[in-house]
Amino acid sequence: MGMLDGKVAIITGAGRGLGREEALALAREGCNLIINDLGAGFDGSGQPTKIADEVAEECKKLGVKAVGNYDSVTDFNKAKAIIDQAVSEFGKLDILVNNAGILRDRMLFNMTEKEFDDVIAVHLKGTFNMTRHASAYFREQGKADPSLKNFGTIINTASDAGLLGNVGQSNYGAAKAGIAAFSVISAMELKKYATVNCVVPIARTRLTTDATPKMADTMSKTDESGFDVFNPANFAPMIVFLASDKARRITGEVFRIAGDKCWVYQGWHAVNMVDNGGKRWTPQILAERVKSELMKGLPRKETLMDAVGLLIKM
Repeated sequence: MGMLDGKVAIITGAGRGLGREEALALAREGCNLIINDLGAGFDGSGQPTKIADEVAEECKKLGVKAVGNYDSVTDFNKAKAIIDQAVSEFGKLDILVNNAGILRDRMLFNMTEKEFDDVIAVHLKGTFNMTRHASAYFREQGKADPSLKNFGTIINTASDAGLLGNVGQSNYGAAKAGIAAFSVISAMELKKYATVNCVVPIARTRLTTDATPKMADTMSKTDESGFDVFNPANFAPMIVFLASDKARRITGEVFRIAGDKCWVYQGWHAVNMVDNGGKRWTPQILAERVKSELMKGLPRKETLMDAVGLLIKM
């Protein structure tokens, strides 16, 4: 018995890296799959390949049904077609994993409008497009059969580039921070029909090696025991768990997985406060008190390299 026997999932960006490992992990647990991937380069360019079909074949060898799909998640109507394909092929949809992404790294003062728009379109709008249509399906099914309760599962993919910040990735980081917020709000709105959670991987993929050469050496390192902490396969079990009935009461959360470690995030929250005794602030009073009181003793901000440093010796 697998944890996902008989369930049906769509995974976007499932041709390589994290998405492929997620697909294989779900297949091992008995899940039938729509494998969505354009088959293009890490920046969304280049000649498309039939990589989705190759991953579908790998999944089928594990004893499940799987079909490739090459539609772009940036297109609202094509996103609905992906949802419709799952229902047409398998009779239903239980799980959506939004993983598709590209990178167009550039310092802000050099970034073009297209470099910003394209990244937002794939990550943030793509996540919206897929979630919008999946949520409508889950709601329709849930209203028709109230006994299903929150049977649907949506898992979105964010990044520390957005939650902690990373130089050269204002477009990507903004999209990923947006996805985390989108996930929390979606969970509130869909609580009767689906769980919605967000995951933050630190793993070796084209986006952390080919697209970010300065990270390639770090991503190839192991810990002191020789454990390959950045292998994307380390991340996939969290997707299986969140997609399973074991996680049915977990929603609106943001998790990071890397190597042998798992974190849970809490979003923006106040860490200090000063008040002005019932009087309106003036610029002069703020100038006196913000640095000396409000900003005094604040906890140090976490960085991406803090997390990486817990995994390997830097």
